[in-house]
Formats: sequence, structure tokens, C-alpha cells
Amino acid sequence: MPTIEVTPEIAIDQSELAFSFARAGGPGGQNVNKVETAVQLRFDVTHSPSLDEGVKRRLERLAGTRLTKDGVLVIFARTHRSQERNRQDARERLLRLIAAAAEKPEFRVKTRPGLATRERRIETKVRRGETKRLRNSPVE
Repeated sequence: MPTIEVTPEIAIDQSELAFSFARAGGPGGQNVNKVETAVQLRFDVTHSPSLDEGVKRRLERLAGTRLTKDGVLVIFARTHRSQERNRQDARERLLRLIAAAAEKPEFRVKTRPGLATRERRIETKVRRGETKRLRNSPVE
């Protein structure tokens, strides 16, 4: 079975993708009533041997409501008039989603504000307090 390369490290086997077809509404004339052009792509994220655990977790988070309780990612494509274009669109959307999940997030290193920054903050607070104090009516 041919594989689809997502990133240099990740390749998905074509057999992991399950396509089903339905009639799509919208423009297309009689073609809409006769031909099943809408494509539903199903990809089992939890049981996929192609993805490591980190990518699976990030993909599940990115998928949101497109993920079933069983861990199957469902992508529905019906924007184009031909079945082949919708199939391509669904496959590309899946690959973009997996590529986004493959990027490891950069963790922020906690730092503390420097001495000069703390002094500037205190100085602005003092200046603001002085402005407010001057607004009060004079004491007699």
C-alpha cells in the first residue's frame, strides 16, 4: 500500500484512510441529484501505528468536535463539484492537521523581571500616586 508523507518523520499508510461518499447540496444542477460528490474521510487516531503518542494527543486536542468518542477523526468535504476534488480536499485538510500536531510547542522558560524593570514600575506607581494626590482638595 502506498504511503502519504506528512512530514519527513511521519508517513501514513493509505489503508488507514477510510472514505465514504454522499450526495452534496448546493450548485451543480442535475449532477447534485445524481452523483455522490461529498466525501467523508475517517482516520482512526487512537489506533494509528504511524503516529507517536505526543502527536496523537496534540491531534486529538486540535481536532476538537471532529473527533468521535472512539478516537476517529472525521473530515467532511463538500465544497467542490467533483468527488475527486473533494477527496483531495479532505486528504489535504487531514495532512495539514497532522502536520500542525507534529510541531512540538515551545515551552516558555520562566524568568523574573530585572532590577531596572522593577525600579521603573515602582517609579510609575509613585508618579501616578502623586498625580492622584494633587487632585485632592487642599487641606486648610
